[in-house]
Amino acid sequence: MESETMNGRMKNSDIAETQSSFLPAMKALPISAVKQNTVLQTLVGGAGEPEKECDREDMLRAQEEWEALETLQTGLHSEKSGLLGDFPGQTSLISFNEALQYFQTADMSEYKKKIQPAVRRSGLSLISHLLFGPPRLSKELHAERDLVLAIAQCPLDSSQQVHIRVLQTIYKRLTGARFDCPLYGSHWEQLGFQGLDPSTDLRAAGLLGLMHPLYMAMEPKTLPLAHDIFRLSQHHTQNFPFCIMSINITRICLQALREERVSKECNRRQQVFAVLNDFYVATFYHLYHIWKTQNKTISDSGFVLKEVESFAKRNPKELLRQLDNYLQERPLPKDLSPEIWDQQPIESSNQNRSNGNICFTGVCEQQVQEDRLI
Repeated sequence: MESETMNGRMKNSDIAETQSSFLPAMKALPISAVKQNTVLQTLVGGAGEPEKECDREDMLRAQEEWEALETLQTGLHSEKSGLLGDFPGQTSLISFNEALQYFQTADMSEYKKKIQPAVRRSGLSLISHLLFGPPRLSKELHAERDLVLAIAQCPLDSSQQVHIRVLQTIYKRLTGARFDCPLYGSHWEQLGFQGLDPSTDLRAAGLLGLMHPLYMAMEPKTLPLAHDIFRLSQHHTQNFPFCIMSINITRICLQALREERVSKECNRRQQVFAVLNDFYVATFYHLYHIWKTQNKTISDSGFVLKEVESFAKRNPKELLRQLDNYLQERPLPKDLSPEIWDQQPIESSNQNRSNGNICFTGVCEQQVQEDRLI
């Protein structure tokens, strides 16, 4: 039975209420705050008792215990968040222009030796191309074109901070993550790579295979489209590996550049990177539109990519016009922060790919002639 207050003492119900509200509040405080909290000091010292001086050794020992407990708490937080224990901090997002500036100032001579700027033609094919083919790229743009092809030869290097920032930026912008993720692990399969190490898939297009999705994810006008494509790639029946598909789109862009399919637009705008970025987004949008409206699945990937490649090379101007119309019709959202992918769990699409025994086939895996290689 509840006792009344006597001699200034509180009711049992008041004491219970105070304890119930006090304990959760204490648990919610970080350890560093609890350590300095005067309420905790009062409880330890005893209410209404005179303060006792502690020995210096006891104080040092207590301080070491608190610091050790704080270190343990930080380590548990890192493990729970999926972060690397020895990660030196969270990397900042990188823009396309900043990444491009890095490649413009880096020594790319090793990779420029490997490039083949244009498709080799001979005989009637050469004569037909000279008479009826697209215009040649302006000589003033050859250096920029060669840099594009050199980046496509450059592998992902985990020791290069810019390379890692590009990779982490793509991951954060597409998935909505706020923290860095480990450089190796199954989370890259969630993004659409085929293994635990993204560098193995990037051999087909080098760092250009990251520069293109970086542009689409960092450009405000194309970020909603990137989210739409990524969401479709996680669909329970229409799923596909986003990054592998993106690399195939980059391969199509490289081949179109080497075949001078986009030279006319490059000459008109006096740019190569900007035109190729727009061509990449337009090609990816065209594939996305076909995939979504025609209910394509992973088993259709090879056929869809061939269709998209053929259309992109024949009608680059029409492809860019379709993208422009789409971007104009879809207004930019007020909040451009990455959305939460709550329609289908990411694990479901990966499970379907593994259990269905369906191997993704695309441009990168098809038998191609020598003049189609990067």
